Amino acid sequence: MFENLSERLGQSLRNLTGQGQLTEENIRDTLREVRKALLEADVALSVVKDFTEQVKEKALGEDVLKSLNPGQAFVKIVNDELVHMMGDANETLNLAVKPPAIIMMAGLQGAGKTTSVGKLARFLKEREKKKVMVVSADIYRPAAIEQLKTLAAEVDAEFFPSTVDQDPVDIANAALAEARNRHVDVLIVDTAGRMHVDEDMMAEIKRLHAAITPAETLFVVDAMTGQDAANTAAAFNAALPLTGVVLTKADGDSRGGAALSVRAITGKPVKFIGVGEKTDALEPFHPERIASRILGMGDVLSLVEEAERKLDKDKAEKLAKKFKKGRAMDFEDLKDQFQQMRNMGGMTSLLDKLPGMGGVMQAAQDPAAMKQMKHMEALIDSMTVKERRDPESIKGSRKRRIAAGAGLDIPDLNRLLKQQKMMAKMMKKMKTKGGMKQMMRGMQGMMGGGGAGGGGMPPGGFPGM
Repeated sequence: MFENLSERLGQSLRNLTGQGQLTEENIRDTLREVRKALLEADVALSVVKDFTEQVKEKALGEDVLKSLNPGQAFVKIVNDELVHMMGDANETLNLAVKPPAIIMMAGLQGAGKTTSVGKLARFLKEREKKKVMVVSADIYRPAAIEQLKTLAAEVDAEFFPSTVDQDPVDIANAALAEARNRHVDVLIVDTAGRMHVDEDMMAEIKRLHAAITPAETLFVVDAMTGQDAANTAAAFNAALPLTGVVLTKADGDSRGGAALSVRAITGKPVKFIGVGEKTDALEPFHPERIASRILGMGDVLSLVEEAERKLDKDKAEKLAKKFKKGRAMDFEDLKDQFQQMRNMGGMTSLLDKLPGMGGVMQAAQDPAAMKQMKHMEALIDSMTVKERRDPESIKGSRKRRIAAGAGLDIPDLNRLLKQQKMMAKMMKKMKTKGGMKQMMRGMQGMMGGGGAGGGGMPPGGFPGM
């Protein structure tokens, strides 16, 4: 997420932080690069102009020019202005109304609106402990009604049925009456999308809004459309009293134009950001955390929160005890780690939230690295339980059987066995004095030791993850 912008901004700011002092000239040169980076990220021109003017004004202040580390002071200004541009702080949903609180979802066709209804239902159930009902008022797309029914079953939300021959207002009113009868906390109404903004669509959605007076009216928009996302949100905001925005497909947006432009253009906060296809891939939008990711400083708070929700604590504790005793990590442990990592959104999702991991993340996204990880999993799946627990037993005919079962060659299995031995050595070093330093040196050797004999660092090799 935001890889291109992060790389460009990082380079511009590194050039400045190496300077002994800040001057109007080097600030101007750096801001020129920052401006280019933002425009290439498809941030709206008006937003870029306001941003660079604010940064310049603050950077030329006495406190910055005379500070002990002016370069770091400048980075802090850029960080603070990025946060301000995106809305200062996370704005939560306003559900403090007489139940059921109604959330109306609006947006163009293809933006991921129906999927976002399912994700939001799961978010409210699991994290806010709400009883949630969903209903589709999209009478133009029968598939949308069926899709929402399937999603509701998947996230364990109540589903109110509707048909294409009904009026959207009648559907919403019937769902509201049923939600009251069932003592539902939140009713989420999915509305019809169009390929573009048109008068008929706006008239219908206004009529629906007036009939149900929702507590929240969220505009769902595809982050990959860049500043067009902000412009479309502005058009909807002119017709509807929007309370917030949901940015979808942000995991596929390497630029970041939508995230940086929406608040400034519409005046409405981004409340959620979609970061994957699964129903749990919806995060509250925290401007300070997003700014930190963009500037390569990671997002450890989100990582910790995600770990609390998704990691199998018993397995993590078992592995940690093994680690402390200096016992070798076997293939059972590695298989568990692959599963835990998938639960956390995969390697790239983890590295995206860790400070200073830009280069490592690029390596993790490399097709060869991803292919290697799949090969490792296939080989482990081809082993018996005994072989996973006792890697030393894998010899001769066992090797041939395991490699054949995974559809791979014996040298592929030999590389995996070599990596397991290196990991075992590192864990034993943890028990000795200065063990952590030795282990880190070992990890660096493994990561740099690609090629025929060495292989790369096993993607699952992070104890406790």
